[in-house]
Amino acid sequence: MTSIAAEVIVETEGAVGIVTLNRPSALNALSIAVMDAVVEALGGFDRDPGIHAMVLAGLPKAFAAGADIGEMKNITGGGAAEQQLANHLSHWDKIGNLKKPVIAAVSGFALGGGCELAMACDMIVASETAVFGQPEVLIGVMPGAGGTQRLTKAVGKQLSMEMNLTGRKLAAREALSFGLVNRVVPVESFLSEAKKLAHTIAAQPPLAVQAAKASVREALDSKLSEGLSFERQSFFRLFDSQDQKEGMTAFFEKRKPVWNGK
Repeated sequence: MTSIAAEVIVETEGAVGIVTLNRPSALNALSIAVMDAVVEALGGFDRDPGIHAMVLAGLPKAFAAGADIGEMKNITGGGAAEQQLANHLSHWDKIGNLKKPVIAAVSGFALGGGCELAMACDMIVASETAVFGQPEVLIGVMPGAGGTQRLTKAVGKQLSMEMNLTGRKLAAREALSFGLVNRVVPVESFLSEAKKLAHTIAAQPPLAVQAAKASVREALDSKLSEGLSFERQSFFRLFDSQDQKEGMTAFFEKRKPVWNGK
């Protein structure tokens, strides 16, 4: 099933939902309309019981080169800026809070809001041409959708400081070495590799996958003792699921389990 809007393509492949940014003339700049459509599509997949994993992809030349500066340049400061931008910036948080795993398929530019969008996903498959950066300081502002926070958690204080304060960019192999991405692949296979990873995840028991994702996310935001408590409670709750019974029974019966997400 494929649905094509003007600047966002939404499709499914079995239990995987795929959203592709499709604004080549603007290097996939993230306008308010584009982000509205992305959040709507991913949110729909998150609520769809037939979808177990998602891919958010860009084009070979650009994942997303940043926010739509044309929409932002005339916004004034103070309360006006907050009113006009707060709802737009909350889209990145909504993506980060989805229950099902989201894999970013990144090629070319992932700058500013584009880098923040990739980091809001759970994993990143990058092409050899991918470039990551938070260059907002070069136009007189700073990141507002997680660029100082998620980037610091991903690569550490020293590098995050340099990237946010100077606009330094990371090439794909650098991003891999610093732990920002999961893998780097040839340009021609960046999307297929992301889909392959998504299909591998989608084949696992849905409740366990979502619980594990939530627990890893909790590790980023809590002390170790709090994270361990969250993990343990999530582990115990899975023993109330039909999938746990099926998985362990299938193990002893030496057969492939059949998951029902209950």
